Amino acid sequence: MRLSSLADYAVVMLSAAARRCGSAGRCNATMLAEETGVPLPTAQKLVSRLSAAGLLESTRGTGGGFRLARPAAAISLADIVEAVEGPIALTACVDHRADDCAIEGNCRVKPHWSVVNGAVRGALAGVSLAQLSAPQSTASELSAPKLPDHVPDVEIA
Repeated sequence: MRLSSLADYAVVMLSAAARRCGSAGRCNATMLAEETGVPLPTAQKLVSRLSAAGLLESTRGTGGGFRLARPAAAISLADIVEAVEGPIALTACVDHRADDCAIEGNCRVKPHWSVVNGAVRGALAGVSLAQLSAPQSTASELSAPKLPDHVPDVEIA
């Protein structure tokens, strides 16, 4: 599994926004494009998507710009990925909108994909924007989400 470039750029831009302006100050797409190296048209597109998803609040006019809609600690990596990519769905089985599986009628793994998908989404939800925007020394001290010591055996017939 790999994030798209847009999702990656959104994480980079929001991390920069959290460091630079948080929920108090205001930023603009030009400022973040310069700071992150994300091309300006892409930064503008992402600001629009992130605003539509409720992660950024925008203000027009003099002194306008945008700011985080919530504290960085309340925005998760899952929130950012879903704002750009849509719902996290590792397979078509988990994406309830898709009906394009050729083996769906005979698949005995399908009932288990939602557990796997939930675990991946849970891991992404366990990482906050505050963690992602922390200085490197602080970030390395943060603990990774606790994974279960034992994963129950799943019988696949």
